[in-house]
This record gives sequence, structure tokens and C-alpha cells, in this order.
Amino acid sequence: MRKFIVTIEGKNYEVGVEEVGAETSVSAKPQPVAAPAPAASQPAGVSGGEKLLSPFPGLIKKFLVKEGETVKKDQPVLVLEAMKMDNDITSPCDGKISFKTAEGNNVETNTLLAVIG
Repeated sequence: MRKFIVTIEGKNYEVGVEEVGAETSVSAKPQPVAAPAPAASQPAGVSGGEKLLSPFPGLIKKFLVKEGETVKKDQPVLVLEAMKMDNDITSPCDGKISFKTAEGNNVETNTLLAVIG
């Protein structure tokens, strides 16, 4: 039996999956399980400046400005591909941009993409 931790609507469930011949049985019961540590997509110690967070999961397709460049509020700064569509992600304020991810990375909702300050 292989065990997995699945989070549904904020509740963690331990799920056991057992292969039986050509059939597979699944058992799931709610159990208090510590949530796994989040991936290193949110760097610790980010201070100062406005955070630009991913509005949804997707692929960082292309940066539209260079690292350290001064950007204006509502200026497109990167392209986030989701469901085969390119979405321009814009700056929430004026300032210098510091990217906290890289082109080609897959990101989840609320992943820190950049700090503008």
C-alpha cells in the first residue's frame, strides 16, 4: 500500500492506495496530518517593496523587463501561461523590479514572482 497526503479545501487527508491484481482499491479517511512544508517559492526574509504574487498557477513564459529595471504601475512585466493562454502580469506600483523566479518555472497561486521597490 502506498500512502499519500492530499489537501482538499484546507483539510489534509491521508490516502492509502493498494494495488490488487488488475484492480486498485482506494481508502481515504480524514486524519489530522501536518501539512508539508511549502516549496521554496516564497523566499524568506523578503522585506521592503511591493510583492508581485502569481494570481493563478502557470508557467513563467517570458520576462518583459530586465532585472533591476524601473517599472511603472500597471506596466506588463512578465508573461504567465495558463491553460495554453498567455497572460500579461502587471506591476502593482512604480519602482525597481527584482524577480524572485525564473523563466520556465512552473508556479502556483500566490507564488512570489517579484518585489518592486
